[in-house]
Amino acid sequence: MIINTAPIPRAILFDLDGTLADTAPDLAAAVNLLRTAQGLMPTPYDSLRAVASSGARGLIGVAFGLGPEDEGYESLRIGFLNNYAAALAVESRLFDGVIDLINGINERSLAWGIVTNKAERFTEPLINWIGLHEAGCVISGDTMPQAKPHPGPLLEAARRLGIPARDCWYVGDDLRDIQAGQAAGMHTIAAAWGYCGELAPRAWGADLIIDSPLQLLEYIHSKCLA
Repeated sequence: MIINTAPIPRAILFDLDGTLADTAPDLAAAVNLLRTAQGLMPTPYDSLRAVASSGARGLIGVAFGLGPEDEGYESLRIGFLNNYAAALAVESRLFDGVIDLINGINERSLAWGIVTNKAERFTEPLINWIGLHEAGCVISGDTMPQAKPHPGPLLEAARRLGIPARDCWYVGDDLRDIQAGQAAGMHTIAAAWGYCGELAPRAWGADLIIDSPLQLLEYIHSKCLA
């Protein structure tokens, strides 16, 4: 855990996939269903989990070796999203400690919200099914004209909460999260328990690296008591 000087927060904003929720099993199942439909062996789960925060681009890239610029990618992307919509929360769950983290934030009377690049048609049902429906705001990947790493979604979340961006922390497990938070003028926290791997966050320039939701809760308490 790396700790730098941080402002006392008035709001904590979170990425969704790989930060609050472990959604990799259902995302991996959706892309592997495409492979088995073509008579291919499933891609190993560990390989897919590592890129789960990158959504269709990352998962299709690993499972089929194709990118958005390649022929055949778009049909795979549509098939993947359809598969995912049909089985959105079969094995997805909150990471251990997230419920205690949210309860602790509420006990401190801090606002909290979700800012994700996941499209609204997936975000809204998912957060209801896994118990995040009390978020003060939810900004999905298609809420604003731009998605992360653009700061717009984070600034919109702060606006909806009625709290200046400088008084918000943003927590995420992907480089785009840290870039977006920095561009929005927020304190940035890398969630090393997510899909990013142990070493990657150290290169992102986040203000803080946390290894578990409960460590984040301890850090919030320490700042609020300071």
